[in-house]
Amino acid sequence: MLKKVKVSYNGGMSDCKVFWEEAMKMLHSEYISNGKESNYVLWLSQVKFFSSSGNTITATVPSPFMKKNLAGREELRKVKEKLNLLTGQDFEISLIVAEPGRFESEPAEEKPVQVEPVISQPNHARKPEPVFVPEPEPVVPYPASQAPSVSETEFIRHPQLDPNYTFDNYVVGEDNSFAYSASVAVAKNPGEAYNPLLIYGGVGLGKTHLMEAIGNSAWKDKQSKIIYISAENFTNEFIQSLNDRTMQKFKKKYRSVDILLIDDIHFLQNKDGTQEELFYIFEALYAAKKQMVFTCDRPASELKNLSDRLKSRFERGLNMNLQPPKYETRRAIIERKLSQQNRNIDSKVVDFIAQNVSSNVRQLEASLTKILAYMDLVGKNVTVDIAEQLIATEGFSAKPSDISPDLIIKTVAENYNVTSAAIKGPKRTKNLMLPRHIAMYIMREMTELSSTEIAAEFNGRDHSTALSAFKNIETKIKADSSFDAKIQLLIRSIKEHKINN
Repeated sequence: MLKKVKVSYNGGMSDCKVFWEEAMKMLHSEYISNGKESNYVLWLSQVKFFSSSGNTITATVPSPFMKKNLAGREELRKVKEKLNLLTGQDFEISLIVAEPGRFESEPAEEKPVQVEPVISQPNHARKPEPVFVPEPEPVVPYPASQAPSVSETEFIRHPQLDPNYTFDNYVVGEDNSFAYSASVAVAKNPGEAYNPLLIYGGVGLGKTHLMEAIGNSAWKDKQSKIIYISAENFTNEFIQSLNDRTMQKFKKKYRSVDILLIDDIHFLQNKDGTQEELFYIFEALYAAKKQMVFTCDRPASELKNLSDRLKSRFERGLNMNLQPPKYETRRAIIERKLSQQNRNIDSKVVDFIAQNVSSNVRQLEASLTKILAYMDLVGKNVTVDIAEQLIATEGFSAKPSDISPDLIIKTVAENYNVTSAAIKGPKRTKNLMLPRHIAMYIMREMTELSSTEIAAEFNGRDHSTALSAFKNIETKIKADSSFDAKIQLLIRSIKEHKINN
């Protein structure tokens, strides 16, 4: 039981700091226990004790965005509660923004913001602000038919970014809220808190959407110098610059940006020359506090043919794992798409799609598109039976009963270089226990088998064995994002095997 301590704060700044750090440790442990460590990392890990006066503690945060958004959040209230519990004092917490090179002795003086009056002028009389438009890509030129039109928007849209990829169009659920919040923070304050930002996950989960939303938001708000490019096109452009002897131009282009967005960095494996050049670009931009965002289909640590020094750079900032959307998110995505197109289908059909197309957002959208096309072309409303037929012809059917326990065991066994018979068998050696537990966990996720039925697949084991396996794997997933990614890769492999056979 904690003992409350009455503390005198006249000149006791060091005591306050001790209690602050203890409060943070306690909160960190609580967030981990509740499976919400991501909230602690995002909102509290960078809040640092600075000074105390009376019943007020001053803490620093890395950006104005963080200060503005943290002030009313539950996380800050919990810090106050922990401090009160430890000290018996009713504290107030004042947040100030930490500037590089400041706070060795005193907090920075917050200066009032001078707001210039807005003078309304007709559009033709306004002096346009200078904007940066990246040079045309030498390998994949920007199509003239898609050239930005000032009449379409109030600003010149970025020529490399899809204007439909915005934060407003991104459906946020429990499975992707952390990645979404981190992306918004990066867009508001590029180069400050989370640099680089690496977003990884399977195909069709929204990695590119979030990356381009960062670019679109920063471009609209600040007209920053932004380059968005796929890793494949970056490689092609690098090779072209070697052939044309224009490396200096290439270097200047990529080292002078404010935000660099590179999609699908797993493509860089085995491309040593491109990796080396990207490493030096990374170093230059990082030193200049310019924002970098990357996407990948797996954690950078699992890229086998990527240099260690480049891996370490990708892992230096914040790494976000996008999970397949849960049912509630899938249903919200369908309803958002219907609303955007001003369409309506039976709620039972919406529920059927959300229940059965679970692997990624792209397949979800493709299923909905086919159903709407059927309604337009045939002129009939879609029932659940018709929807089932339409989705099945696309190869997306993900009915749990369609996936056999043997397929799951076989896939896991091959991944861990053991036999299916060994996983099912009685031996309890270390090299068999983990794949056995993984296979049980995946069966629960992908089939309608009960824990008793799942356990019976493994040499007639008791259902308590299956329950223990579920808990073991869930604990590992919460503690290790790379292990979570591995489970998702196995699930995708099982689904792809089912579709291809």
